[in-house]
Amino acid sequence: MKRFHVHIAVDNLQDNIRFYSALFGVEPAVTKSDYAKWMLDDPYINFAISATGAKPGLDHVGIQVDSDEALNEMNDRLVRADVPASEQKNAQCCYASSNKYWTVDPQGIAWEAFHSLKTIPMFGKDTSIPAKSESCCAG
Repeated sequence: MKRFHVHIAVDNLQDNIRFYSALFGVEPAVTKSDYAKWMLDDPYINFAISATGAKPGLDHVGIQVDSDEALNEMNDRLVRADVPASEQKNAQCCYASSNKYWTVDPQGIAWEAFHSLKTIPMFGKDTSIPAKSESCCAG
């Protein structure tokens, strides 16, 4: 199964937690001093916000998968679309350790396909996203 992922950089975490909690009708599944994440079933989405100093606005979007096999399938789709993708193994970002592939769409929006392996106790940083250095997960 795949879950759509959206990550928005914000300038005031608490105001945005209040807004998105009201919009979605539930509190975040994960709340940290600089990050919050809603794992929603309706709509089926992994929606995250962070206040880590990145420019406020859309940070990146993606597809979260539940296995490395599904992640390889997503990479195959990127190959068929003839777009360059950057592989990351055991990336440490957003309070999770994940295997992922990054690419950038024709508009310059960073996209990730990822499989989260475990939670970690810090926001972390994985390696730079090609052509999108302002993302939460850029080095």
